[in-house]
Amino acid sequence: MANIFFLQFLLLISASSLTHISGQSVPPPPPTAATTPLPRAAQEFLDAHNKARAEVGVGPLTWSPMLAKETSLLVRFQRDKQNCSFANLTSEKYGGNQLWASGMVVTPRMAVDSWVAEKKSYNYANNSCTGDDKCGVYTQVVWKKSMELGCAQATCSKGPATLTICFYNPPGNVIGEKPY
Repeated sequence: MANIFFLQFLLLISASSLTHISGQSVPPPPPTAATTPLPRAAQEFLDAHNKARAEVGVGPLTWSPMLAKETSLLVRFQRDKQNCSFANLTSEKYGGNQLWASGMVVTPRMAVDSWVAEKKSYNYANNSCTGDDKCGVYTQVVWKKSMELGCAQATCSKGPATLTICFYNPPGNVIGEKPY
């Protein structure tokens, strides 16, 4: 038993001596994912969302690699197995927006701008959409309690078409609550 404790002591001493080599400190580890730049498309999604949020005084979203992976899997499934149709997002644990556009390839900014365009149909005073217009994708973009974002796009084979899906965590559009 004493031999085990002595061995553990030697391992501890050896491990602590590895942090200094010739009296110099070992350089810090490489940057983590939080400090590495985002891919261009991810940054474009994030910037477009945060611009709309700043316009109504809502704090910025952060990019979630986990949400991005989930949207990537879903958008590829929709492209490959569902003929690029809309996904059913009602059973998701996240908030979601999606856009299908044909005749052109849609950039991340264009997708978010199309959702933000619904702002003109949102009446903040009574927290509703005007007339028969829809505004739920806009309110999800600016939902103050959503903190994380992950998005993905797929180019569809039926003509130049693009399917875009974004997930938000926590989800927004809670009935009876204002988005901001």
